[in-house]
Amino acid sequence: MDIRESMDKALEVLRNGGVILYPTDSIWGIGCDACNEEAVRKVFEIKRRPEAKSLVLLASDLDMVARYVRQVPSMAVELVEVNDAPMTIIYPQGQDLAPSVLAEDGSVGIRIPLGDLYCKELARRLRRPLVSTSANISGEPSPKSFKDVSQEIRSAVDYIVPTEFDTASSGRASQIIKIGLKGEVQIIRA
Repeated sequence: MDIRESMDKALEVLRNGGVILYPTDSIWGIGCDACNEEAVRKVFEIKRRPEAKSLVLLASDLDMVARYVRQVPSMAVELVEVNDAPMTIIYPQGQDLAPSVLAEDGSVGIRIPLGDLYCKELARRLRRPLVSTSANISGEPSPKSFKDVSQEIRSAVDYIVPTEFDTASSGRASQIIKIGLKGEVQIIRA
């Protein structure tokens, strides 16, 4: 299967409310359309994760972030522009997303993958953010590579992106930084 066929299949699954297993810029993730509440609930079920915990999203660029966040703090723009490693930014107020991807305070964590990666192109072609949560049962170690993803997770998703399209996973979770509307910065995970 070539990359175009794989991308078309992944998009078909996502548009139909399905869940995929795919490589990101950090680790292998379980994902779905971040605007589809039913699909997001499937992700929580697969991970056996409490819905009180929010999810990280992947966006193709800052324009996409701006469509799903009420206000993008200027500090966030500066961080994205100088970023050279996987970095998730928690924005104060998400909008037009599935309610389950938001934290209790309405904030949302979004990462823009660096470079021309499969996951970034997938978000661009979907024209919506992707859920990107580690491909493991909640509480278990995050898989550093595809071979570490359990059979339980593999059999629960609707589509698995071929491993040959994993060109940039670092095997480490992204850093997480929370930014307030007035530029307040809190490092959640370094």
